[in-house]
Amino acid sequence: MKVLTVVTHPRTNSLTFAIADRFVQGLHDAGHETEVLDLHRSGFDPVLWEEDEPNWSDDHKSYSPEVMTEINRMKKHDALAYIFPIWWYSMPAMLKGYIDRVWNNGFAYGSSKLHHRQVLWLGLAGASLGHFEKRNYDKMLAHHLNVGMANYAGILNTKVEILYDTLDANQGNLDKLLSHAYDLGLHYTQLKGDVSNEENESQSAKMYEQ
Repeated sequence: MKVLTVVTHPRTNSLTFAIADRFVQGLHDAGHETEVLDLHRSGFDPVLWEEDEPNWSDDHKSYSPEVMTEINRMKKHDALAYIFPIWWYSMPAMLKGYIDRVWNNGFAYGSSKLHHRQVLWLGLAGASLGHFEKRNYDKMLAHHLNVGMANYAGILNTKVEILYDTLDANQGNLDKLLSHAYDLGLHYTQLKGDVSNEENESQSAKMYEQ
């Protein structure tokens, strides 16, 4: 399988990149191909200007060269993985801007949907699992990424994996997180989505009715 791995963090010496390295190693050891897209170092502009604003009356709109480059990059891969720190209980602005511009009308929704078999959203949280569960932040994030984004764009097998307590610099904790990232890559094709097929169909029907 060809997996596009998109990494978002301002520092290459961050835990986010260390997690990405281990995930990619797992993919390679399982025999998969992957291309790593470093959004910050690529120079990608996350700001959506008029040129890339979706036009609901034109599903065949031609977008900016930068966006078309990324759309063509996505088309070369069978599956997706996004690795990012969780800031304000969501993805960073860089990744959100990438989604806004590249998962665009006529490609990811509208007259066409994404062809990818599955997507993994791998987020790093400085807080604990208990902190997230207390106010359902984990469920909120999973619903947003799985249903509001992936399912809407046609990807049914979608999973949100959150690595908690990433600010704990204890070597044992770091080793556990890195090992888990490796296993996610190694067993990538065995990942089971968070949303069942029945839920997917129900959610999709509701979205199209609106």
